[in-house]
Order: sequence, then C-alpha cells, then structure tokens
Amino acid sequence: MVKLSVIVPFYNVQQYAPDTLKSLQANTRDDFEFILVDDCSRDGTPDILARAERELPGAVLVRHEQNGGLATARNTGIDRARGRYLTFLDGDDWLAPGYYDRLVAAMEELDCDFLRTDHVQCTGRARTVHRVPHGRRGVVMEPRAAILPADRSTSVDYAYAWAGIYHRRLVDRGLLHFTHGLRTAEDRPWIWKLHREAESFATVNLMGVFYRRGVASSLTQIGDVRQLDFIRAFDQVIEETALDPEADKLLPKAVRTYCAIMAHHLGSIERFEPAVARKLRSLSSAALKRMPQDVLADVMDTMDSQRASRLRRLRRRPVSARTVAA
Repeated sequence: MVKLSVIVPFYNVQQYAPDTLKSLQANTRDDFEFILVDDCSRDGTPDILARAERELPGAVLVRHEQNGGLATARNTGIDRARGRYLTFLDGDDWLAPGYYDRLVAAMEELDCDFLRTDHVQCTGRARTVHRVPHGRRGVVMEPRAAILPADRSTSVDYAYAWAGIYHRRLVDRGLLHFTHGLRTAEDRPWIWKLHREAESFATVNLMGVFYRRGVASSLTQIGDVRQLDFIRAFDQVIEETALDPEADKLLPKAVRTYCAIMAHHLGSIERFEPAVARKLRSLSSAALKRMPQDVLADVMDTMDSQRASRLRRLRRRPVSARTVAA
C-alpha cells in the first residue's frame, strides 16, 4: 500500500517548479506517490511536469482541461490519492531533504486524524520561522479544543494545508476536500471543518516546508476580483459554525476572524482595481448585515478603534436586500 500521497497543484509556475520538483526528488521513497496536478497552465509548466512524470519516482501527472483554482486542483489530487496518509505542497514552494520521512514517522507515532507543523516563510532572501499557534506539542488532543479563545491566534488561524499531514480516514468521512471553485481563502472553511468535526490532532516541532511569499502571480499579490472569494469562504465558515452544537461558544471566534480579514482588505483597498474596490465595499457591507448581529456588535466592541470604526461605517452603508442575501 502507498504510505504517503503528496498532492501538488501547479499553475503557471515555470520559474519555480524546478525547485519544487528537485525538493520532491530529495523526499522520494518506494511507498510515496507524488500527484502533480497541472491546473491548465499556459506557460512552460506542462513541459516541466511531463519531464518530472518520467524522472521523479512515484510521480502521477494529472492535467486539467480548464483552470479550476487551487481548491479544485487539490480535490483532484485527493480523489486520485492512494496513500494511507495525505499531504499537500504548492507548486512554487519547496521542502527540506528527507522531510516527509520525518513527517510520516511523527504521524505513525501519534496516530491521530491530522498533524500540524511549523514552516519557514521566504520573501526574497529573508527567512522567517512561523509556528503553529498552539502551545502543547506532541500531545494528541480534541481539535475543537484548539479553536478558542476568540481574542487570540489559535490553530484555526494557521490555515496552511501544506503545514501538516492527514489520515485517509478524513477522506472517508468527507472532511478533507476543499470547497470547489474557491480562488482564495480556500483553507479557511477547510481548517474550521477539520477542527469542528475531526476526532484528534496534534502539533509537533517539525519544520521542512519553505513557503514562498511575494510571488507576482500569486493571488495574494493580485488585486483582482478573485481576491473577494474570502467573503464566500468566511460566509461558509459562519454558516457551518452556526449549525454546530457549540455555536454560541464558537461563533465569536469565527465572526472576529472574518472581521479582521475584511478590515485588512479594506485597509489596503488602493491595491484593488477601482471596480473591484467598489465591489469589495458593497459585498463587505452586505456580509456584515448577514452575520449574527449580537455577536458582531460584541466583536466590534473589542476590536481596536481603527478597524472597528472602518467596519461600523461599512455596516451603516445601505445595500439592497438582494445583495445581503447573496
């Protein structure tokens, strides 16, 4: 049986894909497979992946006829995966040699539903260590116990899918797939679902993923309409959390995170194209009106004055009933 399936979506990353694939080469094992998903790239990426299919042990190449975005590409990989464990890597990031050996060993020792790891963020030549915001290491816990407190960064705020490893039983339970078509913030409904519904998780002192920031083609750098998918993503978080038996405890955290991300985008609205900026204001105003209003009021009372006043102005903005319901 395949022990580990590594799912790696690629889209127009010809400049970075060779480094990614070289790092996978330094992580091969007879019982590992690497599912390379070409999300309809239009540059030289398909040729690079065709060569990798021949030269990288365990490589499985899958091509999309249409670009579907990161969430959809990951789902394609999940559906093709045969491993007992699954993990993810983005097509412009890379790994330390032998990292997956250590990751699998940690997972086998703790035998939980999913495991979270630290990572290194790379911006140009700068390197910064980012740690899972969870204090207890190497201890198996109930995932929902790591959602709160609402006013501090917790494990659900560390939404990087590639910073961890996941047991196949999560696939069997319908917990590992991403929301189809989300172009950004695709990890947010996903990580909340894992923490609400999985049975066990742990965090370990293991680092081996190098996350490349500042890539010009990344959606985090492009101020177009796809960035607004964070609204659809967090609407899903709020809607699903509201159905949870502990909704009264968990919703303040979900609403606070949603407001913080919204305020962040509004605070840098000048990077968006004018039409997208107008749509951001309109959709954000409608989203604030959809949130549970008592929870929202409490959250804004505890936010810093600059962000709270920005959101209060937007909350008072008139929008159509149709936009609110969207």
